[in-house]
Amino acid sequence: MAKVIFDNVTRIYPGNTEPSVSNLSMDIKDGEFLVLVGPSGCGKSTTLRMLAGLEEVNKGHIYIGDTDVTTMQPKDRDIAMVFQNYALYPHMTVADNMGFALKIAGTPKAEIRERVEEAAKMLGLTEFLDRKPKALSGGQRQRVAMGRAIVRKPKVFLMDEPLSNLDAKLRVQTRTQIAALQRQLGVTTLYVTHDQSEALTMGDRIAVIKLGVLQQIGKPTELYDKPANAFVAGFIGSPSMNINKHPVVDGKAKIGDDTVELPAEAVNKLTADDNGEIIVGFRPEDASLAGADEPNAFALNVVNVEDLGSDGYIYGSIVTDGSVAESTATMSDQNNLTTIRVNPRSLPHIGDTVKIKIDPAKMHLFAPSTEVRLN
Repeated sequence: MAKVIFDNVTRIYPGNTEPSVSNLSMDIKDGEFLVLVGPSGCGKSTTLRMLAGLEEVNKGHIYIGDTDVTTMQPKDRDIAMVFQNYALYPHMTVADNMGFALKIAGTPKAEIRERVEEAAKMLGLTEFLDRKPKALSGGQRQRVAMGRAIVRKPKVFLMDEPLSNLDAKLRVQTRTQIAALQRQLGVTTLYVTHDQSEALTMGDRIAVIKLGVLQQIGKPTELYDKPANAFVAGFIGSPSMNINKHPVVDGKAKIGDDTVELPAEAVNKLTADDNGEIIVGFRPEDASLAGADEPNAFALNVVNVEDLGSDGYIYGSIVTDGSVAESTATMSDQNNLTTIRVNPRSLPHIGDTVKIKIDPAKMHLFAPSTEVRLN
């Protein structure tokens, strides 16, 4: 086991002028499960591949433990990768697939068998050791791929979207198994995914990346409760945070026909570049239905409702000049409609106009010019 350090690492692919990963600096602690998350094409897999030695580093250094591995060959880095497509040999049994890397390294047969059986027991694969991959389900094949990494006893696990090919139910089940297994083994792990639900449930810490630039790194609750900018705010959480840009009038945000008080500390940080506007964000669970005359509430026309039994959601458009305005939401669910979680036993009807009050302690405010957090 070992810590991993990225020190101002940049990767520019041949023929490109813009870096795919730009000046990335982050530390992965010894034994930590770090999830690297972001939209497709943001540089997640490039980061993983640079650590594996499969991509050249144009600038900066990568360390595994105290060793600078920036120019070291992949085979010498003592890492093990788990891929999205399993990459199993179809003509080999499960046992042979799991032990193949050890066989190539010249490990004695008895030790290979011992390590394979130990990993198979952890993964619930003991009864499948003599089967071929085609006789296994998708979830079982992914566990074989995990077992192949485990038997090598590497310093670092690298996982590149390993659950993408599984159905939704199996994905939830397998991610729980992977997280529990990593804690049992205590191996430093970098896990890449575009699924923020996986990130929130699996990682000790999450690193959010956008266009090759690290946006924020911290514990899941830190990113959920205090996102550093509007991108992180909208990316982390399901349903997504409601994020809208509104005019600031006399220290209040004008939301449709209504106004909502803003903390002075946030308003005072706005600059001329923000053009008298502010980005207001709030999570669906941090707002509630309000009385018709209640202050600091805004009107919402209900476009759709969902009764999920334990939860209810309303989706609506902000009312402006007595009519429904075209939504200006920059990131939300259901075609940029404002989303509110309510008691499923008191759901309004489609077409109703309701008043919504945001919990002032849970409001997220950002500067339009930079999208950086203000409060």
